[in-house]
Amino acid sequence: MAQDHVAREVQPIEYEADLGYPGAPPSRTAKGGRTVRRLLQACSREPLLAQWAISAQLRCYLTQLLGAEVMLVLAHHNCIMTKHPQFGSETGWHRDIRYWSFERPDLISVWLALGTEHEENGGLWIVPGSHAMNFDRVHFDDALFLREDEGSNRALLARRVPVNLKQGDVLFFHCRLLHSAGRNRSSETKYSAVFTYADKNNHPIRDTRSASLPLVALSPQYAPVWDVQERE
Repeated sequence: MAQDHVAREVQPIEYEADLGYPGAPPSRTAKGGRTVRRLLQACSREPLLAQWAISAQLRCYLTQLLGAEVMLVLAHHNCIMTKHPQFGSETGWHRDIRYWSFERPDLISVWLALGTEHEENGGLWIVPGSHAMNFDRVHFDDALFLREDEGSNRALLARRVPVNLKQGDVLFFHCRLLHSAGRNRSSETKYSAVFTYADKNNHPIRDTRSASLPLVALSPQYAPVWDVQERE
């Protein structure tokens, strides 16, 4: 499904050129400008992904991390990440909570490897324990990426480790965890499905993107298929 939707550019899509990260084409009309970065609204694309995203097995793990009533956040992630060999960009060090607006910065993302992931093909890097650290604003640039030129940040990043995953492996990580991803230096595109979860009592802030789509309860019995579109 993912390869087919990339090839046919089945919307909604985020293109590498839309973000302008290092290594991305400068515009959609430039060479490589139609390179897909994310297939958005993954739960609406494939029933099996929707079923997996609220499966009883995931619910078992997530309730240990977030509480008894876990909700799938449709407004964030809910996508298939792609990393293309030539025009897939580099993602700097950041925390996902910079994009999100909830009453508490306490959400968990679940990353499903749809193939092998390692440093060579643009796999994730993380700083273990960084989700529990507090940072001053000076540690980040205007786009809220960690400043790698700042002294204490360099010492912190010396602790980074790569996340090597096999097809079907799953990574759970907190929204405050520092992570990054390099460029894909292999010859094949990398695919990953990513979903985000919150406790039912951790509400998205009204009139923000976090509140633009519903939160869906995890169910041990069945998984509906949603028909929702990405909203600006």
